[in-house]
Amino acid sequence: MSKKLVTAIAEMEEQQALDLAADLLAKKTDPLVILDDCRAAMEIVGQRFEAGTYFLPELLLAGEMLAQITDLVKPKLKKTQAMQRHGKVLIGTVKGDIHDIGKNIVTFMLDVNGFEVRDLGVDVPPEKFVEAIREFQPEVVGLSGFLTLAYEAMKDTIECVKSSGLRDNVKIMIGGGQVSEEIRTYTGADAYGRDAMAGVTLARQWTGVKQSHSAKKAKA
Repeated sequence: MSKKLVTAIAEMEEQQALDLAADLLAKKTDPLVILDDCRAAMEIVGQRFEAGTYFLPELLLAGEMLAQITDLVKPKLKKTQAMQRHGKVLIGTVKGDIHDIGKNIVTFMLDVNGFEVRDLGVDVPPEKFVEAIREFQPEVVGLSGFLTLAYEAMKDTIECVKSSGLRDNVKIMIGGGQVSEEIRTYTGADAYGRDAMAGVTLARQWTGVKQSHSAKKAKA
């Protein structure tokens, strides 16, 4: 692990983080190690956000750094690693909500942990989720939403999946904002994830992948 890279990301030192990532790649560092460093840094960012030390601007910047480092690393990863894919996850921000910071971090974490992820983007209507489930055939579906109005959209989406006859084919997790066990019950989801690593934990459990030591316990 590169403590310098973890620290640079966690401390919002964007240029230093990008330079360190590029330097590590130039030194033939395993791309997976660099992605693990990013994951460790995002756990720190998430903890600081929950503690009220960091706010949305820090999450936005962290997301930008992740995207840039991922763009640097992925070409090398494809050349040097034949990543084993554990399963398919379909994810999107539900209709009426355009927030994607949390969704993007979850997508990144799932990708790094070996899942094939299809991201439908934001403001996704229930019918689009159903269409994608039929086409992509995921084992897991993730519904994201930051606004309180998203809870109704999550419920509508799950009802639409159910009425289409596909509900028994997938496990559905929800996350974002103030999502809780009460909201999970209201929407009819199988579980909710408090953070990105909780989402990874759920996906691992549902697809039979051995739990990693770094993953946090998900609430189900």
